[in-house]
Amino acid sequence: MSDKKDKSKKGKAPHPPQKDENLLSRRNFIGGAIAGMGSAGLMAGTTKTSKKKESEMPIWSGDLKTTTKQSPRIPMTSKPNGLNMIVIIADTWRADHLGCYGSTRIKTPYLDKLAKDSVLFEDANAEGLPTIPCRTVYHTGKSVLPESKWQPLPDDAVTFAEVLQKHGVTTGFIVDTYHHFKPGYNFHRGFDSWQWVRGQETDRWKSGPKEKFDPKKHMPAHLWNERYDNNMRQYMMNTQDRKSEEDYFSAGSCSAAVNWLEQNTGNKPFMLWIDMFDPHEPWDAPQRFQKMYRDEYPYERYIFGYGVRNKYNSGANQNIRPDDLPVIKDLYAAEVTFSDYCIGRLLKKVEDLRLKDDTIIVFSTDHGTHLGEQEYVQKSPPLLNACVTHIPLIIKHPDKSFAGKRVAALVSAVDFMPTFLPLLGIDDVKTMDGQNMWKLVTGQLPSIHDNVYTVFQNFGAIHNLDWHYFQHIRGNKPGEGPCLYNLKTDKKQTKNVIREFPKVAKDLRNRLQNHLKIEIPPLRL
Repeated sequence: MSDKKDKSKKGKAPHPPQKDENLLSRRNFIGGAIAGMGSAGLMAGTTKTSKKKESEMPIWSGDLKTTTKQSPRIPMTSKPNGLNMIVIIADTWRADHLGCYGSTRIKTPYLDKLAKDSVLFEDANAEGLPTIPCRTVYHTGKSVLPESKWQPLPDDAVTFAEVLQKHGVTTGFIVDTYHHFKPGYNFHRGFDSWQWVRGQETDRWKSGPKEKFDPKKHMPAHLWNERYDNNMRQYMMNTQDRKSEEDYFSAGSCSAAVNWLEQNTGNKPFMLWIDMFDPHEPWDAPQRFQKMYRDEYPYERYIFGYGVRNKYNSGANQNIRPDDLPVIKDLYAAEVTFSDYCIGRLLKKVEDLRLKDDTIIVFSTDHGTHLGEQEYVQKSPPLLNACVTHIPLIIKHPDKSFAGKRVAALVSAVDFMPTFLPLLGIDDVKTMDGQNMWKLVTGQLPSIHDNVYTVFQNFGAIHNLDWHYFQHIRGNKPGEGPCLYNLKTDKKQTKNVIREFPKVAKDLRNRLQNHLKIEIPPLRL
């Protein structure tokens, strides 16, 4: 967000979830779920469920829960302009792993093709991280700083889907990012239909046979630990029935999106939100995509996922070794290319259904990941640089005059909803913290932010067109900070120049503190 808005209330933590007073009874839950199988999955294990466990169940049908605090009223002075929107969020996608963002190695032909017909934002940045705080920002247009807490969707928030639903727009939610559907999280709020594609990562989808799978056969011995074993065993159980590429989760989500579009072309205007977990770990793409990057891997099925941590968090016997990095990078590249392929099939269906002339298409992610930078692998708060904070953002508008434009000005994840609503003709919602970044595209404004901010656990960053600065904002573990990058000479953020520019670092540190409205550790060089 811009420094101009530092005096707003955005520094407050999201309102804590209220006790649910409208959960369905066990008897009504079963009956309602059976009646609503077309738009939601049944929860397993409903028999002999204790009242405590029952109260933690997600609400799959019937009315959404009520709260003791009334949500702000949704204004109705605007009228939708008739355009549809498809939003595609693909988790953990590094911007520099797209051809349209400069990659010459990673194969992403379908998104690159989309970018040629779209507006590409060159300097889009994450705000609250990781997965769930980011989705809260996307769905509410509200900042989650400084806490960036992992928690359910706030009861008193006005969501993108709720606004559209209130205005008569048909809304659909297709998700394999399983965190959305943890008990009480309610990210499906306001959607007319929602579908959870089960089984990603450690989703407790299948419970056996545990003895059939041995993660040690799929990873180097020096990376093994108990957490890795438990995580990958769950993942292997979830994928035990996989027979073809169609059975991969990202393929399943895109196929479900295709079906939704086929069924809802008569329900215009519509908004379909697709949230894919890939290319998030585990990196386990189909073989033909892996072979695009190397002929042979150390294992027939090399699975890399959570459990192995970076040098800052891991024990000496669990560190990534230098000779691991080339393989890990290729596994991630294959996951990216496979995700691009799945999205390409969805985009082809948009063309086949003749939706291009009245549908806005958005592609983005929540954050990137580290791939060996300063020996870090996987997204790592102690190295809060562009590998994690820089996100791709592509918006295709039916108006072809916007095709091929590139926007260099700063934008933030908190600007998504304040941009999407006006693009659909709704410009009277005033509960959001972000700005309408489409004004940069039309030339109405040269910029909307002087600085943008990101918080990930105990670390915070401030970023502008010239500098990127990060440091720890809580506790006493500094990670790789305080760190200052000169973007005029070092766009890839490889050299810490804090000792060369101490005054710049001090100024950015003070701006970061003022924006977060908390006391952060002093700058020590």
